[in-house]
Amino acid sequence: MTAVESPADGVPLASATGRWVLACSVLGSGMAMLDGTIVTIALPRLGEDLGASLAALQWTVNGYLLTLAGLILLGGGLGDRYGRRKVFVVGVVWFALASALCGAAPNSGVLIAARALQGVGGALLTPGSLALVQSTFRQQDRAKAVGAWSGLGGVAGAIGPFLGGYLVDGPGWRWIFLVNLPLAAVVVAIAVRHVPESRDRTASGGFDVLGAVLAALALAGITYALISASGDPSALEIALPAVAGVVCGWAFLRTERRRTSPMLPLSVFSSKLFTSTNLVTLCLYAAIGGVFFVVPVQLQIAAGYSALRAGLATLPVTVLMLLLSAPAGALAQRIGPRWPLTVGPLVTACGMLLLTRISPGSSSYVLDVLPAVVVQGLGMCLFVAPLTATVLASVEVDHAGVASGVNNAAARVAQLLVVAALPLAIGLSDQAYRSPHAVDTAFGKAMVICACLCVAASVLAFLLVPSGALDKAADEGAPVRPECTAHCGVTAPPLEPGSPSTQGTPGTG
Repeated sequence: MTAVESPADGVPLASATGRWVLACSVLGSGMAMLDGTIVTIALPRLGEDLGASLAALQWTVNGYLLTLAGLILLGGGLGDRYGRRKVFVVGVVWFALASALCGAAPNSGVLIAARALQGVGGALLTPGSLALVQSTFRQQDRAKAVGAWSGLGGVAGAIGPFLGGYLVDGPGWRWIFLVNLPLAAVVVAIAVRHVPESRDRTASGGFDVLGAVLAALALAGITYALISASGDPSALEIALPAVAGVVCGWAFLRTERRRTSPMLPLSVFSSKLFTSTNLVTLCLYAAIGGVFFVVPVQLQIAAGYSALRAGLATLPVTVLMLLLSAPAGALAQRIGPRWPLTVGPLVTACGMLLLTRISPGSSSYVLDVLPAVVVQGLGMCLFVAPLTATVLASVEVDHAGVASGVNNAAARVAQLLVVAALPLAIGLSDQAYRSPHAVDTAFGKAMVICACLCVAASVLAFLLVPSGALDKAADEGAPVRPECTAHCGVTAPPLEPGSPSTQGTPGTG
C-alpha cells in the first residue's frame, strides 16, 4: 500500500486485508473507548483500597483527560508524517504499558502519573485508528468502513461500565487496566502482520509541540486550582496555578496565531456557526461528564449498589445512542440542526433531574433509575449526531477533519473542567465523599447543575444555530453528512475524517 493520495489503489472492505484493518482499528480505538467509561465505575473501590482522597480520584480521571485533550489534535499529524500504522502501534504499546503501570500502582500518586501517560497513548491511537481506516480502503468503501469503525467502537464504550463493574466486583479494580494488555497484544500482532503502512508524502514543516505543551499546561493549572479549592488551601495555593494556567492559555493562543502550521488553526473560529456549536458542545459535555462522574459514586456509596449493578444501571444510555444515533442524524439532515439541538438538551436535562430519585432508600432500579437513564439517553440521541453534522457543515471541506478534532477536544476539555469544579460547587469534600448522607445531598445539587448546563446549551442552540436544513450547505462544498452514523458519544462526539479529496485527518496541522 502506497500513499494515501491514491484512494483508487486502496483495498476493498470485503477483502481479507480490509477485514483485518477494520478489526485492528476497532480493537485499538475500543481500548480507549473502554477507558472512557470503565474507570468511573471503579472510583469508590479504588479510593477505598488505596486510601485515596477525593482530589486523588478527581486526578485519576483528569490525569488521563488532561494529556488526551492536550495532545489529540497533534496525534493525527504525527501519523501522516511518520507512518500511520507505525504511530498507531506506538500509541497502542504506550497505552498498554501505561495500563500495566496503572494496574500495579502502589498508591494514588503513581496511579495518577500512569493515567497521564495513558492519555498520551490515547492521543496517538484514537486518531491513528481512524487514519488507518481512512487511508487504507478504496474510495467507494471508505464511508462504509468509517461507519463500521464508529459503530463497532461504540459497542466497546457501551460494554465498558458492565465490564468495569464485573472486574471490580470480581478480580479487583486493577484488572480494569490490566485487561488492556492482552487486547493490545492482539492489536499489535494484527497491525504488524496484516495492516499496510501509509503516510502523507507531501507533509512538511514542523510539529506544533510548543502549542501542545502550552495547552496542556494551561489546562493543568486551571484544573489544579479548581481541585485544590475543594480542600482547605490558602489563597496563594489557588491563585498561583490559576494565574499560571491563564498565562499559558494566553501564550497558547499567541503561539497558534503566529505559526504557519498550528495545532489549532484559529481561522476555523471565524465561522460563527462553528464557534457557536463548540460553545454548545462545552455545555453539553460538561453536563454529561458531571453525570457520569457522580452517578457511579451515588449508586455505590449512597444507594448501596455493587460495582456491577452500578455499571449496568447506565447501560440503557449507550444502547439507545447506538440504536438511535443514525435516525437522529437523518432527522437533523431533513429539518435542520436547530430543533434537535434545542429539544435534545432539554430532554437530557429532564433525565438528569429524574436521577435525583436515586437515594439511600432506592430499592427499585425499574422505578428509581431506569426512567431517568432512558430519558437521558433519548435526549442525547437527539443532539449528538446533529452536533457533529453542524460542526462539519460550518467549515470548508478541507478543514473538516480539523473541525471534528477541535470539537472532540472541546468535549474532553469540558469533562476535564467539570470533574475538577463539580465537587467544589456541590460542597463534596475529601472527608464527605465516603458518607452516604453527604454524597446524597451533594448528588442532588450536582444533577441540578448538570441540568442547568443542558438548558444553557439548549438556549445557545436556539439563538445561534440556523433552522435551515444542513443540506443547504452542500452548495458551498461543506461535508454535511457525517460518516460516523452509528456511535456512542458519551465521552466525546465521534471523530470524523477529512474529505476524500484531501484525506486530512483529525489533528493534522
